[in-house]
Amino acid sequence: MSSNGGTPHRVIRDMRHGGHAIAGDQEAAAALSQVGWTRLSEAVQDPAATMAEDTTAFGFLFGKLVGNRDAHLPSDGQGGELTVRTCLALNDLGFAMIDQEPPADERNSPIPPVYTYWGQFVDHDLTAATDNDSSISIRDTDLFPLPAAEVVAKLANARNPALNLDSVYGDGPGVAGSRPEDDPGSGDDPIVVPYDAEGTRLVLGTLTPTNVGGRIPPVADNARDLPRRGDRKPRIGDGRNDENLVVAQLHVAFLRFHNRVVDWVRENENNSYATPQQIFQRAQQLVRFTYQWLTVNDFLATVLSPGATDRALAENEDVLDAITGAPKVFMPIEFATAGFRFGHSMIRGAYDWNRNFGRPNNNAPNATLTQLFQFTGTGGFFGAPTLPSNWPIEWDRFVDKNSSFGDRFARRIDTSLALPLSQMVNQQAAEKPGVVFDIRTLLKTLARRNLLRGFKLDVPTGQAVAAELGVTALTEAEIRAGAGRATAAILDPAGFLTATPLWYYILLESQLKERGDALGEVGSRIVALTIVGQLARDPDSYLNQARRGRPWQPSDGGLADPPSALPIRSIPDFLQFAGVLF
Repeated sequence: MSSNGGTPHRVIRDMRHGGHAIAGDQEAAAALSQVGWTRLSEAVQDPAATMAEDTTAFGFLFGKLVGNRDAHLPSDGQGGELTVRTCLALNDLGFAMIDQEPPADERNSPIPPVYTYWGQFVDHDLTAATDNDSSISIRDTDLFPLPAAEVVAKLANARNPALNLDSVYGDGPGVAGSRPEDDPGSGDDPIVVPYDAEGTRLVLGTLTPTNVGGRIPPVADNARDLPRRGDRKPRIGDGRNDENLVVAQLHVAFLRFHNRVVDWVRENENNSYATPQQIFQRAQQLVRFTYQWLTVNDFLATVLSPGATDRALAENEDVLDAITGAPKVFMPIEFATAGFRFGHSMIRGAYDWNRNFGRPNNNAPNATLTQLFQFTGTGGFFGAPTLPSNWPIEWDRFVDKNSSFGDRFARRIDTSLALPLSQMVNQQAAEKPGVVFDIRTLLKTLARRNLLRGFKLDVPTGQAVAAELGVTALTEAEIRAGAGRATAAILDPAGFLTATPLWYYILLESQLKERGDALGEVGSRIVALTIVGQLARDPDSYLNQARRGRPWQPSDGGLADPPSALPIRSIPDFLQFAGVLF
């Protein structure tokens, strides 16, 4: 377990993106703790609401649909003929969703790629199941939905479902192993987020010099990797943030942003915050507030349908508390397994990454998604101990909403996924000896995994959720036309034209109602209700400052460089303040 001398650490070490399973009992959960799941021993939204003192709960956002078989995918129980047909159809649908070859324009959206990976960062901050995919026994046909009560009892979240950046801060600067002089260990040793000797600034990793290609400006700035141990493992609060290079570089930006805020507090608030502990806590508060505010006011405003964020904010009076029968502190399963997985369809097969792997280099015109998994600690850096100096991101290629280059945008939100997502790399569970072949294959096929996971966890259909939200559902004719003839031939005999898997429905709704430029109404409502609801539940969030008569936005914290410049109003502003966008 990630601990040191009996002290639990809020660090997830070995889980990979999408990692998920169900611990059958507390004994199984204890065994799973040995492979790196987080203990939430510190403050959560409600400390009394933790499960087994380590985790928080998952629950259903639409409790009225629980137990209503008409609101779920067709099933007649374990081994039933109808259940088997549904599983086979979900497998076929998952394969059909993957592009057989990359489209020339990658179905470009007006959304820059940074929003794809900001969403992934948020997902890792909100959810992590104490699990392992091989434990769930997802197979091609031997699969059946669990009763809702069993899902809630067995599935646990190893994250506090608040946007509190525990993936960045871990246990903070006060725990053993967090100082530069401490041995970072290797192998199964605990991973602790490192801080400087004073305990105010987060430690960064340095690039490995290489003569291949050119250095990425500013060439004198070498602190552009995650802090690492000798075995390349990142010393960060969530190892999943090192699975691909985009989210790893975004995590670097958060480390640097914190350090710049520390400097700002020293320069502008030294009368109020003088000791190292006070400076760190003030900087951490400002970083968290800024992150939360940008997630609501830039990220959600960009990816959701118009008005969805404002509507959720108007309803923010503990909206999640109104869910009948839900755990007191919980992460909605409909969000975690369907609503917030829209970003998978936004992932490109290749990116205009930097001047070495992108414009103007004709020999390497882009960085493939496979390369962006390989140039991480998990991927091995092709033998380098840290990120090579020719591989840091040039963020200006990822943030420009007015770019004239199509490949500097995310893909549209629709029912097609980029070809590399049919062969996911860095999926640790998939590589473990003894895991049967069909599970290894499944873990690497993202669309199949998402669809079968939703079936296993008995997520309601898109039509049922639309009715519960009071939204006009997609018609059978709309679904048939939007899916296309080949995919409709999978949906129709399975009954999916009228009882559509929620994840697929949300993607198709975006495609049909918003041209893939934003989520449709059902997807937007699930995402907005969950994220705004979690902020409303968190007594320490920026949103709850207004309840105390102190409404907050980044300009109130003075987070501008210099203070007289424009305030931080967008994710690009955040990156610029962090010193990674020029």
